[in-house]
Amino acid sequence: MAKILVADDEADLEVLIKQKFRQKIREKEYEFIFAINGKDALEKLAEHPDVDIVLSDINMPEMDGLTLLSKLNDSSPLIKSVIVSAYGDMDNIRTAMNRGAFDFITKPINFEDLNITMAKTIAHVVHIRETLRAVKENNILKMYVDETVLNFMGSREFESSLMSNETVNATVAFIDICSFTSISEKESPDDVVKLLNEYFDIIVKEIIAQGGYIDKFIGDAIMAVFRGDHHLDRALDACLSVRNNIKALPQSLDNFKPQVSIGINSGEMISGNIGSATLKRLDYTVIGDTVNTAQRLQSAAAPGQIIINEACFQKVKESFNASKVGEVSLKNKANPETIYEVND
Repeated sequence: MAKILVADDEADLEVLIKQKFRQKIREKEYEFIFAINGKDALEKLAEHPDVDIVLSDINMPEMDGLTLLSKLNDSSPLIKSVIVSAYGDMDNIRTAMNRGAFDFITKPINFEDLNITMAKTIAHVVHIRETLRAVKENNILKMYVDETVLNFMGSREFESSLMSNETVNATVAFIDICSFTSISEKESPDDVVKLLNEYFDIIVKEIIAQGGYIDKFIGDAIMAVFRGDHHLDRALDACLSVRNNIKALPQSLDNFKPQVSIGINSGEMISGNIGSATLKRLDYTVIGDTVNTAQRLQSAAAPGQIIINEACFQKVKESFNASKVGEVSLKNKANPETIYEVND
C-alpha cells in the first residue's frame, strides 16, 4: 500500500481526494494523510516515516510548499514530491524542480492526470527503495560499510552513481578454497556453511587490510579487486597473508586441511553496474580480458600457489620473490602464457 501525504490549507481538497480515490482507499492501494501547511506536514512525516510521496500546495500559511520541498530534500531524499498549485507560472515550476519536486500539477486539479502522476511517482519511489534494499541486504556490506556511506546510499548522488561506468586500471584476485566441494558432499549444510564463512572471514579481513574490496563470492571462491596506488603490490601482500593464514589453520570437518589456490592479474578493465533491470538486480563489478585471465590463472594454480603471468611478474620482480612455473594454455588464449608462482 502506498502512503501519500497531502499538504494543503484548503479543507475542500481533503474531501475531494477521499471521494475521487475512494476505491483505491477501500482496496488499500492508497493511504492518505493530510496536513494544513508545510510545518504540519513535517510533523506528520515524523509520525509516518514510511510515506512514499508528498502532494503539496505552494501558497500555505506558516510554511509554504517551496520551503517544505527544501526541508524534504535535506531530511528525506527518498520521498518524492509533486507540487499541486494554482501558481503554474514558469518561475514557480523551475523553483519547485530545482528544490527537488518530481512533478508539477496545476489547479483546478484534473484528477485523471493526478492519478497517472501519482502512479508514476510511486513506481519511481518503489524502484529506488527496492534497489537500495537489495544493496543493503548484502551481509558483507552491512559488516564493513560505515554510517557515512549508508547515508550516501540514500542520496541523489547515489542514485546517479548506480549507473556510472568507467575504464579503470586495477588488479583482480581470484581466491579458491581447494577441494571444499568434497566437504559439502559429506557434512550437514549447517556445518558446511559455518566452516565456509569462517574461511571467508579470514580472507576478507586480509583483503580489506590492504585496501581491496570484495567484488563477489562465487561458490567457495572470492573475487577481490584492488584499485589506487600500488594496487598489484597490495593485492600480492593480501594474498600472501591469506595463503599463510589459511595454511596455519588446523584440520576441520572430516580431517579437511584448507588450502587456497590464487590467480592474480592486473591491467585495464571496465567497471560498471551490470545485471538485469527487469529483476532489479545489478552488481557493481569489473569485467574484461584482465578479469577473465585472472580467473584462468587461478584455475592453473595448484593448492597453496599464487599464480601471476609474465606481465605482472615484470612489474613486481624487484619487490617479490617469484619462481617460473612454465608455460600453460589458458582458455580462449591463442598462445601459451608463461606463469610464475609468488613465494613471498
